[in-house]
Amino acid sequence: MKVGIIGLPNVGKSTLFKALTKKQVDVSNYPFCTIDPNIGVVPVPDERLEKLAQVSKSEKVTPSVIEFVDIAGLVKNAHKGEGLGNQFLSQIREVDAVVEVLRGFKDENIIHVEGGIDPERDKSIIHLELIMADLQTVEKRLEKISKEVKSGSKEAIKISEVLEKLKKLLEDGKMAKELNLNDEEKSLIKDLNLLTLKPLIYVMNVSQESGTGNQKPGGNGYLYIDAKLESELAELPDGEVKEYLDGLGVQETGLDKLIMVSYDTLNLITFFTYNEKELRAWTIKKGTSALKAAGKVHTDFEKGFVKAEVCNWQDLVESGGMIQAKERGLVRVEGKNYIVQDGDVVYFRASVSK
Repeated sequence: MKVGIIGLPNVGKSTLFKALTKKQVDVSNYPFCTIDPNIGVVPVPDERLEKLAQVSKSEKVTPSVIEFVDIAGLVKNAHKGEGLGNQFLSQIREVDAVVEVLRGFKDENIIHVEGGIDPERDKSIIHLELIMADLQTVEKRLEKISKEVKSGSKEAIKISEVLEKLKKLLEDGKMAKELNLNDEEKSLIKDLNLLTLKPLIYVMNVSQESGTGNQKPGGNGYLYIDAKLESELAELPDGEVKEYLDGLGVQETGLDKLIMVSYDTLNLITFFTYNEKELRAWTIKKGTSALKAAGKVHTDFEKGFVKAEVCNWQDLVESGGMIQAKERGLVRVEGKNYIVQDGDVVYFRASVSK
């Protein structure tokens, strides 16, 4: 799953991304994960891993990860190709959710492209660019399927009806997500990768130095983060970061909050597997079956799925291990249709052909 970071020039977008990449994990364990300079593979903070590690005694602990993409800066009229408009739009279509960075800090040494600090104006500029880009996409598709519609193709007519509704909404300056499309309608236009259908997370980049860093996280729908401070914290050892946070009376950094909000926004959950060699956290979508989760661990496990032995992570930790949890009747045997829950520790049994 990829999360794109977007924003106007000089809002702190790249500073935030650099802070995230300082937390980047070794990706050698993730097959086919070729990392470009503008992609950071970041561990998802999870205190459960530490507690499970004490029980599992595994040689290695591998966290869940999420990818952040530093997308080319956006300027007004990007949909017309201004600045790096085409690059911006192609990159953002490939992500699953969007973090929109808005500037809330004052700094006379860093010029604002629009002349002054006004986050709501900046948000409107970004939204308009996304809307106009989507409108172009919708109009092109309508033009492309017009012949099929005239010939009476039922599928084309269905798609056209959805596109016409979207066109009107976008022309009114509204985002596609405001249309509340049903599942069938979404599937008909899925291949368009509309920008204004993607989940949006708003980050207000503030500064303790300029007196804009005192807002409560989450206020007004924004996650308030001091990107410069986060970048400095990311350089420190974990012990020093904890001391700093304790001094502020908070438990997690702004970066950790952003990672967790992104994870939740993408509707993701974590399950765990372990043996003496490795304790590992796996990322899946909510509602994933045991069969599909087994395939996440290894394709052979999905093909030869027999059953899944499942225990809640807390029950396992309190029991002292899987064997003890079984003795206490806390391990369940589940079939392929079982829906894996966040925090499940799973041992898959499969018939694997050699």
